[in-house]
Amino acid sequence: MSEPRISPSAAADALVEIHARRDQAVTAALVPGWYWPALGGLMAAFTAAVETHRPWVVAVGSVGCALGLGTLVARVALRHRAQVRSSLIGVHGTVAIVGYALGLVALGLVTGFTAESAGLAWPATVGAAATAGAMTATGQSLMGYLRGVMTARPIGGGR
Repeated sequence: MSEPRISPSAAADALVEIHARRDQAVTAALVPGWYWPALGGLMAAFTAAVETHRPWVVAVGSVGCALGLGTLVARVALRHRAQVRSSLIGVHGTVAIVGYALGLVALGLVTGFTAESAGLAWPATVGAAATAGAMTATGQSLMGYLRGVMTARPIGGGR
C-alpha cells in the first residue's frame, strides 16, 4: 500500500497552520499585562500594612493580600489553560525569568535600604513601590522576550 502524496502547497499550508497554533498556545500561556500592576499593588499594600506596626492593620492587610493574590492567581490560571513546557522555554527563558526575579528583589532591597538611610518613613513600602513600578513597566517586556524564545524553538524539537 502506498502512502498518499501530499502536494508541496498542502505541506506548506499545514506548516503555516502548525506555526499559527503554536503561536496561539504560546500567547495563551503568557501572563497578561494587567497581572504586573495588580501583583505590584498587592505587594506594596501588604508591605504598607506591615509597616504600620498596628496588629489589626497587619491582620486585615494580610487577609486582604491573601484574598487578592488568590483571586489574581485563579484568574490567570483559569484564563490560561495552556501550560508552557520547560523544553519550550529553554535555558534562555529560564535564565531570563530567574534574572528578572533577582533583579526585582535587588531593586526592592536597594531602594528600601536607601530610603531607610535617608530617613524616609516606611522604607520597605518605598522599596516595594519601586519594585511594583518596575514590574508594571517591564513585565510585558519579559513576556515579549519569552514569546520570542518560545516561538523561535523548532517545532517538534526536544521533549
